[in-house]
Amino acid sequence: MLLNDKSVIITGASRGIGRAAALECARQGANVVIGYSGSASSRPAVDELIAEIEALGRRACAVGAPAGDADTGDKLVEAAVEHFGGVDVFVNNAGICPFHAFLDMPKELYLETVNTNLNGAFFAVQAAANQMKRQGRGGAIIAVSSISALVGGGMQTHYTPTKAGLLSLMQSCAIALGPYGIRCNALLPGTIETDINKDDLADAEKREYMVSRTPLGRLGRPDDLAGPIAFLASDMSQYVTGASLLVDGGMFVNLQ
Repeated sequence: MLLNDKSVIITGASRGIGRAAALECARQGANVVIGYSGSASSRPAVDELIAEIEALGRRACAVGAPAGDADTGDKLVEAAVEHFGGVDVFVNNAGICPFHAFLDMPKELYLETVNTNLNGAFFAVQAAANQMKRQGRGGAIIAVSSISALVGGGMQTHYTPTKAGLLSLMQSCAIALGPYGIRCNALLPGTIETDINKDDLADAEKREYMVSRTPLGRLGRPDDLAGPIAFLASDMSQYVTGASLLVDGGMFVNLQ
């Protein structure tokens, strides 16, 4: 029970990495605010997740609001305070990656990606940090960045800068928020099988190539991120801040 009675906010939690993290945090004793897009199509998955968390003996609530909205962070924090009395952990996981070539990148697609992945994250982290400061007991902020923060992608010129931005944001926030006992760290997943890349990985040749680039011999699963998130959220990592943790099966270091 690494997170016993802690209040955890997770964005993009209706599916994929966010969903896996929400369940693991609940298993570790946390109550969870589930941030999701607010779309009607996502609500059944959210209701199912709430039921699973409650079956673990923990509590959960949901806030439906676009991750790219500057006000969404305030709504998430308000829900955490109302339902669970405060915020101990904030996990910024929401993100999109609509693959597209650089030279004809639509302005709308670029701006949507930046707003969803980075601008909204900035204001949500700020809202959570201010609440943690008011509470006076520290806290943990975790951003799900990507291996793409460290390498390029020809079809991801709008995406990789946002993930590099998240990594940099955690490094700078670690300095800015350290005096308040608030730790800020980033996770850098490799190729994780989620909805964000299912179309790209539907290409059997591409999929096999990505597996071959991974020393552990398989693509990642959302559950592979859940443990590291719980660790960074817990007091087991009480002296870890400003760090970046690769969770990529060894892909980044494989140059051969």
